[in-house]
Amino acid sequence: MPPGPTADLLPRILADRLALAWKQPVIIENRPGAALNLAAAAVARSIPDGYTLLATPAPPLVINEHLYPKLGFDPNGFVPVSVLAQASNALVVNSNVPASTLQELVSYAKSNPGQLKYASSGIGSTTHLAMELLKTLTGAEMVHIPYKASASALTDLLGGHVDVMFDNLGNVVGPVRDGKLRILAVGHAERLATFPHVPALSEYFPGFISTSWFALVAPPGTPAEIIVSVSSTVAKIVRQPEVGKRIQEMFLMPVAGTPEDAAQFIGEERNRWRKVIDTARINVDDP
Repeated sequence: MPPGPTADLLPRILADRLALAWKQPVIIENRPGAALNLAAAAVARSIPDGYTLLATPAPPLVINEHLYPKLGFDPNGFVPVSVLAQASNALVVNSNVPASTLQELVSYAKSNPGQLKYASSGIGSTTHLAMELLKTLTGAEMVHIPYKASASALTDLLGGHVDVMFDNLGNVVGPVRDGKLRILAVGHAERLATFPHVPALSEYFPGFISTSWFALVAPPGTPAEIIVSVSSTVAKIVRQPEVGKRIQEMFLMPVAGTPEDAAQFIGEERNRWRKVIDTARINVDDP
């Protein structure tokens, strides 16, 4: 995965603890590019001995197969180890946008079709798909401005070059608290303790869930005993108070369930975003 505030730091926290548990170095190798498909393909071709794992957000596992005609790997072939953590995606607007609520944003967008520009961390990211789902449900018209990373998108949102975006909560908490952005809704199933006054999108649209999550998977064919061993070690690490505290400080919710839990969750997410992609007719050539 590409280096970044959350996507890079979370695996490094885990790697440090795994190195202690396994009494050998655990190396993080970032493989950016092609919507994370390059990293996924490299791991898919690796020897299934438990020594090479993929720590990744959602796209290579549940989204890209619905967007790219050729991936170079089979997302369904990876063996789930653990969903490490989740972060609610938050709908935020630049403070200059005349909207303090979700209803006001939708009303303004519908009254001024094509005037609002929304940013995302790239075509097929959960932040992109969440906005497309919102557009489908409300009829609001906004122009998509995709970026290569959420940090660049957030910078332009703060600068007023774009107006609105979904981003994971940890990335926007600071600007929201500083008054530079307004948070209108969250994509978690329920309201968050961090912002109890901010509604969940599911209050308006039952079943609307949008989270940024991070999973650990192994190459196809990795033996079950290896998967169980790694998953158990990861779960013990995430449950350590100091590790849990560091994860929560990034506004992530620790998960680290069983491989079976991970497989079920990944399957549900695959179905969720496939429906959005099909309904909104999204493809990699979209602007």
